[in-house]
Amino acid sequence: MGTDKTMLVKGLKSFGYTALAMFSAPVILYQAFKNTDKPLFIPVLIFGLILACLAIYLGFRSVKIVVDAVFGKKK
Repeated sequence: MGTDKTMLVKGLKSFGYTALAMFSAPVILYQAFKNTDKPLFIPVLIFGLILACLAIYLGFRSVKIVVDAVFGKKK
């Protein structure tokens, strides 16, 4: 029972996307709340919230992929 290296690489790539979403979502949300009087406030806010939810989802998915790679899938 060894580590599945292809799944581990896939999990680490997913962690990279997670980190990108985790750092960009707060920046976008900050920009949205800083410009509440502009006409693009609502679309930017919605995009930031979707990105924040995506970061949470990707975080759980990345951990699951890495755990499956190290310990094997449930049968």
